[in-house]
Amino acid sequence: MKAYGDVDSKFRFVILASKRAKQLLKGDKPKIKAKTKNLIRIAQEEVRQGLIDYEIIPTTNEEAQEPEEESFIGEEIGPDVTAPAEAEGKTEESPEKKKKKSDSKKSKKDSDE
Repeated sequence: MKAYGDVDSKFRFVILASKRAKQLLKGDKPKIKAKTKNLIRIAQEEVRQGLIDYEIIPTTNEEAQEPEEESFIGEEIGPDVTAPAEAEGKTEESPEKKKKKSDSKKSKKDSDE
């Protein structure tokens, strides 16, 4: 992987470069001499050249979270029960729609006068 140096994935490359860039932004000295003064580019090049050490810590079974049972928060509605507004064929307007309607009526009224 020539584009990412010795790093095994582009995702790890991005994480390493971003952490190194933060260190540089906080005042650490660059490990290379570069034409650019852009600290992000310098951090990327340092990672590409293998100057940044990192360690992959394996996860243990205890740390890995097991998926919990799906839970439903709220009241379950049976298959034949519908919401009251739907049953009557009416739906409530949102407060934003009501405000827009009242504003448009006001502006229409002002333009008529």
